[in-house]
Amino acid sequence: MSVLMEQLRRIKDNRGLMADLRCGLVDGKRHRSWPALSRIRVSVDDLVKAHVAALYATHPEEAGQGNLGTTCKIIEFKRDGGAKGEDKMTATERRFQHLLAAEPGEELFGRVTRLVLMAKSQNVPVNYEKLLVDLFYWNERTRREWAAEFWNAFGSATEGAAT
Repeated sequence: MSVLMEQLRRIKDNRGLMADLRCGLVDGKRHRSWPALSRIRVSVDDLVKAHVAALYATHPEEAGQGNLGTTCKIIEFKRDGGAKGEDKMTATERRFQHLLAAEPGEELFGRVTRLVLMAKSQNVPVNYEKLLVDLFYWNERTRREWAAEFWNAFGSATEGAAT
């Protein structure tokens, strides 16, 4: 368990701090998140931790397993009922593919943010522990792990969503 996630869980009910952390997702308000980041012992220069903290403050529902590929598959199942044609991609699948093509930094953060907001709208929890590690080590291996969870042949992610 990461120190960041322990700190975020500790302040989850502090509406003021959570609101300040959410400002980290808006370019013109990012400076408002800096004092809150300091209070949870995150350096303003640590962009990955700062971004995950802002995402958590926006949607604090946590999953205990899986990765963002799992989350996106559940979103797809909830939004599209798991129904897609043989030759057509769902909107969620296109967004997910777009995410996998992202370069590290602001491009990746923006695409992850959109998917976490979709998760919030569909009441789908996010594994922030895994997201933190995956964003820090964003590479081809991480992309493949997310893709394997999303396009898994056995549908294990959607089985949990159906219950």
